[in-house]
Amino acid sequence: MTNQGNKPRESVTQMIQQNLKKIGIKVNIRIIAWSSFINEFVDKKKYDAIVMGWQLAPDPDIYDIFHSSKTLEREYNFVSYKNAEVDKLLDEGRTTYDLEKRKKAYNKIHEIIADDLPYIFIYVPESIIALDKRFQNIKVEPAGIKYNFEKWFVPKEMQKYRNEIKK
Repeated sequence: MTNQGNKPRESVTQMIQQNLKKIGIKVNIRIIAWSSFINEFVDKKKYDAIVMGWQLAPDPDIYDIFHSSKTLEREYNFVSYKNAEVDKLLDEGRTTYDLEKRKKAYNKIHEIIADDLPYIFIYVPESIIALDKRFQNIKVEPAGIKYNFEKWFVPKEMQKYRNEIKK
């Protein structure tokens, strides 16, 4: 099941259907209008399998998606994922300012989630990112260009849009 009007998701459901048919599993695809899809199926947990997508902010906090306290109707942990260690690490990750501690917590979270497999992550859509050449300390890595966004800066002499406090 997926939402109407999203061709990549519809294509994914068809690929899943074709691949599972090869091993003897019959899949019936349902394409449903977004509001019904969310309100009648996702929020009420009335599905065997769904194809959806996540778009996250550059900050790695995934508390709302994976914390066990977020499994109620209309919350984002609609797969009802529960893991006490992940809960503890999510709490730790969002309450410390120490970047190394956060990094360690989120790396461990992703390791546990990869083992538990509450989702099957199928693909990451391509995107184009454009930045002015004034930005410094940008590093392109396999994790993407935004992985170290908190370290980007524009040198003061190259800044064009500053709000100066007038006395």
